[in-house]
Amino acid sequence: MLDGYHILTLTHRDAPLQVLSQAIVPEDAANILPALKDHFEWKELYYLATCNRVMYLFYDANPVGDAFKTDLLEKLHPELSEAQRVSIASRMRLLHGADAIRHLLEVASSMDSLVIGEREIIRQLRTAYDWNHEIGLCGDHIRLLMRYTIETAKLVYSNTAIGEKSLSVVALAFQAMERAGARPDARVLLVGAGETNTLYGRFLCKYGYKNIAVFNRSLENAQILAEKTGGTAFSLDQLADYRAGFDIIVVCTASNTPVITPEIYAGLLQGDTTRKIVVDLSIPHNTDLLVPASFHVQYIEIENLRTQASEHRKQREAACQAAAVLIEERVFAYRDLWHERQVERALSHIPEEVRAVKEKAIHSVFAKDFEALDPAAQATVLKMLDYMEKKCVAIPIKAAKAAALRNKRKDSPAIPEPKQASV
Repeated sequence: MLDGYHILTLTHRDAPLQVLSQAIVPEDAANILPALKDHFEWKELYYLATCNRVMYLFYDANPVGDAFKTDLLEKLHPELSEAQRVSIASRMRLLHGADAIRHLLEVASSMDSLVIGEREIIRQLRTAYDWNHEIGLCGDHIRLLMRYTIETAKLVYSNTAIGEKSLSVVALAFQAMERAGARPDARVLLVGAGETNTLYGRFLCKYGYKNIAVFNRSLENAQILAEKTGGTAFSLDQLADYRAGFDIIVVCTASNTPVITPEIYAGLLQGDTTRKIVVDLSIPHNTDLLVPASFHVQYIEIENLRTQASEHRKQREAACQAAAVLIEERVFAYRDLWHERQVERALSHIPEEVRAVKEKAIHSVFAKDFEALDPAAQATVLKMLDYMEKKCVAIPIKAAKAAALRNKRKDSPAIPEPKQASV
């Protein structure tokens, strides 16, 4: 049943991004998430963290109430006080069944993004699924839903104007950086070589920035990004001793603690008193807030891009209405797909059993008769049996799907016709 799907989420809509960071799994997620799944006895789990959301999608056939939120936060961040956990939990949304599926489809279609129409979320969803699956968190329920979700997102982008002239958080940050006075001859430090900074690096290259130094925990990944941007690669532990000067720092790493501390920043300055630009796209912040408070810095972070994102959202209102209609239709269609899949799973033993009957007929029951045939006749008999095998498998599965669908529709409330909206 669809009621087994649940989503617990905290997004830019629900809380400041610094609060959002307290619901993110710490760096050793590959160990923590399986432990959470076992602790809560969830059948399946999918975890997503981006620059403006954290989401736990899980499958549990049992009823799920709000009480587990604080328990989850305690296991993620035991350093939080009870009052902090209660406060964060009160901001988190818990969605069930069709509401959870609708939310996921909206996320994939960028309707719930800070920047409406950004396509990066599709890649993030796919990458997160691959990782969750690799560490054994996902099963058939989530696999089916994620495939359907990506299909839906593609339909939304193909059939509405939601993605026209699309922007992204990185694009907004880059625009803010240029409005702050950045010029192509600026000395840029890219701290982190992950997906976000790789995308930022593309913007730097596109607009002629050439003086780039890349710092990353993995020197190999720093070298890959440096090659793409025409920059120089360093390991992250070399940052504190870097003395070539800078004008702009762009930081985004997986660290849960500040990477740009006042001490490191002061060392990078070497007494330079001119205004610098710091772009921090990390959740939680990788820049100690004492840096913009203590130095001459134009500080750009996701939270202060909200105004630009809000203006962009207003331009997408008609497209969002059209997308909402399409998504509502897809939510109801997923019910049929899910029920069909459950029939397939329930009858998954049939092909093997039919094949076993065929093999027994050839090698045991009618073995002598079969062996008495000439090769051409044997080939014809095997061809006929293969045909019968396929039909004997398909007929009961098709009939069971049809019966399940009739029963589901009989027991389901009438579904209203969706309202039409202009694209």
